Amino acid sequence: MLRSFDGREPQIADSAYVDEAAVVIGDVIVEADASVWPNVTLRGDHGTITVGEGANVQDNAVCHESAVLEPYSTVGHSAIVHDATVGERALVGMNAVVLDGARVGDGAVVAAGSVVTEGTDVPPKTLVAGAPAEPKTEVDDPRLETTADRYVELSRRYAETSRRLE
Repeated sequence: MLRSFDGREPQIADSAYVDEAAVVIGDVIVEADASVWPNVTLRGDHGTITVGEGANVQDNAVCHESAVLEPYSTVGHSAIVHDATVGERALVGMNAVVLDGARVGDGAVVAAGSVVTEGTDVPPKTLVAGAPAEPKTEVDDPRLETTADRYVELSRRYAETSRRLE
C-alpha cells in the first residue's frame, strides 16, 4: 500500500519491487532495483527514508524517521532501522534493531537479535552481536557480499511471475 502523508508521496523507481502487502507512507524513496517485501513498513512521516539502489527490506521489517539504506544493503526479516544509516552491502540480521544516529559501516553485519544503540558507529566489514551490539570479528565471507544481488534477482522473478489469487 502506497500512501501520501502531509503532501509527500513515496517515490518508487520503475525497476524497484514493492510488494502489495508492504506499507510505504510519505517521504520515502525506493531506488532502482531495490526491493520491499511483504508486511514491511516504511513510514516517512518524520524525515526521509531512502532505500538505495539494489537494497532490500525483508518481511516484517520497519524503517522510520531518517533511515538510509545505502546501495545493496540488506535489512533482514523483522528488523528495525530507526533514524540510522546502513552502509553499502551491509546486513542487518533478523530481529535486529539499529537505533537513532547509528551507522552500520559498509560490508558490516549486525547479528540476528542484536541491538545497535544510539550513536554507535559499526566499523566496515565487522560483525557485531549482542545487546548492546559489540564487535566480534572481521567479516570475510564473499556470500554475504552477494546477498542483495540475490534479492535483486528474486524481486524480478516476483514482479514477473507472482499474482494475487482471488
